[in-house]
Amino acid sequence: MSTPIYIIEEQKLRRNLSLIADVAQRADVEIILAFKAFALWKTFPIFREYIRSTTASSLAEARLAVEKFGAKAHTFSPAYTDDEIDEIVSCSSHLTFNSLSQYERYHARVGDKASIGLRVNPEYSEVETLLYNPCAPGTRFGVSADKLPEVLPADIEGFHCHCHCESGADVLERTLVHIEGKFSRWFPQLKWLNLGGGHLMTRKDYDVERLIRILKGLHERYPWLQIILEPGSAFAWQTGPLVSHVVDVVEDKGIRTAILDVSFTCHMPDCLEMPYYPEVRGARHVEMDLPLSAHLYRLGGNSCLSGDFMGQWQFDHELQVGEEVIFEDMIHYTTVKTTMFNGITHPAIGMLHTDGILEVLRRFSCDDYFSRMD
Repeated sequence: MSTPIYIIEEQKLRRNLSLIADVAQRADVEIILAFKAFALWKTFPIFREYIRSTTASSLAEARLAVEKFGAKAHTFSPAYTDDEIDEIVSCSSHLTFNSLSQYERYHARVGDKASIGLRVNPEYSEVETLLYNPCAPGTRFGVSADKLPEVLPADIEGFHCHCHCESGADVLERTLVHIEGKFSRWFPQLKWLNLGGGHLMTRKDYDVERLIRILKGLHERYPWLQIILEPGSAFAWQTGPLVSHVVDVVEDKGIRTAILDVSFTCHMPDCLEMPYYPEVRGARHVEMDLPLSAHLYRLGGNSCLSGDFMGQWQFDHELQVGEEVIFEDMIHYTTVKTTMFNGITHPAIGMLHTDGILEVLRRFSCDDYFSRMD
């Protein structure tokens, strides 16, 4: 295919879904899909074979849950607004407030239409990148234990606590010590506990058995609580690449850059935000400078942003205009965070089915860019 394309591989997606469904069944918990990491709704018929619910962070995501997934959402937003709250409630089975002031403002409009929760802040997280740390000092997320009344309002049925980012089971185990230490005295007043996302249970080195033991132990201590997890990355982890092409090779001051028909800032934003170096098929990332003869290239995007480039990769041959450069694991988060900055061509989205047939689910055109300006 001559145009850039994200390719989600059905076999790998089903592998992840099977593992997640098995964890949910064995640990007696509910694991739901967080749209903030993956929202490709044309794959939802596959998801419905394995899970029942999703989590939303906005009106658009809540509507996506109802209209495309076919079930009401578990909804959390840092701040609901007067003009959206009623429609969000109509699309939600669970609705979590970020603050006591938001609860006071809107809980009456929720009534018995959804189960009301409150986001709490255990003031502990092992996420090292501050951009992704929801418990960093000064956080805008959640209520700390010292701000809660001893007796919760009668209509608050759950706590929501999100502390992780692509974390292991060991991190959950250590975090639960803080969650329980600060908030367990309120658990008898609750019906459910949502442990948020960031549980990367489909990563190869993730200790799934430890996760199941941890969750079973939590059930033993609080058997009346429904336990909910809402990972995002885990569902689409390692399920497909972004295929790009070399459109030019330029050199300046001994640095050779392969310019691609995709953009880091537009199509792989986490590479610049997190930041992290993506895996490139058939190449290795190198830190040190090597001679030009070593097939060393910086990879550059095709936007006008000066910093739209990354690192140095060593290939085993000279790159040629027109050949593919394939970025691995570019489905989770990436596909929901792309932009049309500069109006550059957006990659298509395809699915490689288990029978080997590649179906293009969506192609983008200038009309999509124009519509953003209507």
